[in-house]
Amino acid sequence: MNNSYIVKGGNKLKGNIVLSGAKNVALKVIIAALMFDQEIILENVPRIYDVKLLLKLIADLGGKAEFIEENTVLIDSRNIDKNKVDLLHGSKIRVSFMFLAPLFYKFNKCYIPNPGGCRIGARPIDRIINGIKALGACVEYDAKTGYYEIEKRKKIGGEYSFPRQSHTGTELLIMFSIFADNNVIISNISFEPEIDELINFLNKAGADIKRENNKIVIKPVKKLITHNSFKIISDRNEAVTYAISAVSTKGKVIIDKIQPELLDAFFINLKKVNIGVDILGNNKVKFYYKGQILPSNIETAPHPGFMTDWQQNWAVLMTQAQGKSTIVERVFENRFSYIYELEKLGAKIEFVNKSISNPCKYYYFNYEQGKKYNQIISIQGGHSLHNGVLEITDLRAGATLVIAALLANGKTIINGAEILERGYENLDKKIQQLGGDIKKI
Repeated sequence: MNNSYIVKGGNKLKGNIVLSGAKNVALKVIIAALMFDQEIILENVPRIYDVKLLLKLIADLGGKAEFIEENTVLIDSRNIDKNKVDLLHGSKIRVSFMFLAPLFYKFNKCYIPNPGGCRIGARPIDRIINGIKALGACVEYDAKTGYYEIEKRKKIGGEYSFPRQSHTGTELLIMFSIFADNNVIISNISFEPEIDELINFLNKAGADIKRENNKIVIKPVKKLITHNSFKIISDRNEAVTYAISAVSTKGKVIIDKIQPELLDAFFINLKKVNIGVDILGNNKVKFYYKGQILPSNIETAPHPGFMTDWQQNWAVLMTQAQGKSTIVERVFENRFSYIYELEKLGAKIEFVNKSISNPCKYYYFNYEQGKKYNQIISIQGGHSLHNGVLEITDLRAGATLVIAALLANGKTIINGAEILERGYENLDKKIQQLGGDIKKI
């Protein structure tokens, strides 16, 4: 398998891009499809590594899961005959923990491995485990095997409030509650639009899930039935990557199949730094370089704030700004590992020590008093980048390094392409389509 990119920088990226389906919707809806006792057809599913791995996990359980067209997937859980997710492959993808919901109701007992995925912070699973327990499930963890054992010993239902918002936790508790014995109320939930898409998918099939302010109320049903396919929305994180790729190289791009209302925080901050944003209608948006890029001060936050998945790309854009910018990462710890790679190309970035009066409340992760965190960076813009040899450390960081290489003078080698391909469909081909010089080796 080819696992590196060679990128020659210096070209202005210009052209049109059609977005792929949203990774963070596709993965969750594929697992939710296992809650049905019928074939499910999903459209606009991206052909990315994480999706392929998820389909393999379903097949290993005895289910049917395959691409039947370029971006159309068929899921059928009726022949699933195992209640234990494969440890080797399950530990490679964080969303594997969500198999808990369909397997729990199919067998009343299941075994789920400790989840994997990009190591961008502790991403504690205790919030989810506590939620499952609060709703009535018995959960035990075996440190020797790496498996959680989840068993139904009493009726499922009740209330749970997340101590801190959890995107994945909200989605899993929604799925876990569909076939509960009693009503479920989940409080302090996340507001990401990907969650709304999961709710939309399930409600169209007969589920009874309603948002009420910062709560979600689920009235259990006996069965989910659908007579139609479901289309995955486009990937807003992919939109950010191609927009910044174009404007940071002083080019322009029209992105199609975009939902502008999901990117308000991104648009607002682009305009603040003097980047052109024109909403053209018909789900098309034009992004373009206007002139001198201004510095910025960004803090990440859950939706509708500036997403944690956007800050890596934004950091590269700020290397081209005239002045000093700061980025505060409030959602995850350990999400600045890409900085050391950007410094190899000549980027001027340093960590900033700043006293936060109430860090336990300010940060969205489980902040531990006395532990050292590097959550704030300062970027001195206006410096040219040069070529180098880079290592991808996580998915979004991978796209960031590609953008940086497109800016750099000379040829840059980026190792670890398979990590980037966990979430981006045909990134190299789409960059080539915009005039970027990139190829896999």
